[in-house]
Amino acid sequence: MNKVAFPDVLCLRPEADFLRVGVTPPGELDITFVTADDPSIPSRLRHASAVVIPAVGPRLPGTWFEDSSIRLAQVTGAGVDRLDEAAMKAFDIPVANVPGGSNSALAEYALACALVLLRRIRWADRQIRRGEYSAARARMLATNVTGLEGLTVGVVGLGNVGMAVAGAFKRMGSTIVYCDPGVADPVGAAELGAKPLPLFELLSDADVVTLHVPLAAATRNMIGAAELAVMKRSAALINAARGGVVDENALADALVRGEIGAAAVDVYSEEPPRETHPLLALQGEAADKLLLTPHIAGVTRQASAYLFSSAWDNVVRVVVRGEPPMYRVY
Repeated sequence: MNKVAFPDVLCLRPEADFLRVGVTPPGELDITFVTADDPSIPSRLRHASAVVIPAVGPRLPGTWFEDSSIRLAQVTGAGVDRLDEAAMKAFDIPVANVPGGSNSALAEYALACALVLLRRIRWADRQIRRGEYSAARARMLATNVTGLEGLTVGVVGLGNVGMAVAGAFKRMGSTIVYCDPGVADPVGAAELGAKPLPLFELLSDADVVTLHVPLAAATRNMIGAAELAVMKRSAALINAARGGVVDENALADALVRGEIGAAAVDVYSEEPPRETHPLLALQGEAADKLLLTPHIAGVTRQASAYLFSSAWDNVVRVVVRGEPPMYRVY
């Protein structure tokens, strides 16, 4: 009896990632699971029908895909900046993502960070553990810690994620302003009562600034010393976009000088950040105003299950059924 041949797929994340959220990789695919540092990847790519990669991780050299038989490079998230766009286009390899799968998770993250920072929850926890209960309570009362109702929230990048974030803040009673010259859903923005503003005007008006733009030449260090200097001294900055969108040295300096009230950072120009990273070097009040997380803003069990199952469905669509990919980026 002849052995049935299954399409060969290379997956650059462990099978356990899928199984722990209840997603079983398709049985009609012959899948090899490897880590991104596996030296066999270039040779395996030459014979695979598709490759599945996480959105977060080191950049994959374009030369790995030269002379390959790849019919689809599928990302299990929205960001495709790990891939060399020029190389993938030159080798005519379709690249697809899963847009929108982390929208709710990212909106929850931005909302949670804003509340933790504005209401000084993390700071209060630290003070109580140091035996400063009464002093912490008195200071919080004296400084009138604020909630979100009536505050102005500036959303930089009003794409799928930005719209979800804006909607979450709107439901909390915030006023929404945004900066995005190419907003994809102007009707949706209008329904939220969101007002478009130039970047510097948004930064000077907003009580919370939350970033949701891809990393590109136009967005690298788009929030630097000049931009931070015009923000309110009480404002909170949230970066759950990509490392490199915020000048991290400038942000550290702004926190030390008290130019902004607080910041939450989920993404870094180098991941993981080195021990010498300027944000990790902060001490005292500057450190207390900073909330750091390890690139998990869009990660929840629910989001992961949707992203993973959608990614595998697309692989099957292309390499088993011979159909064009959904959500092709380029």
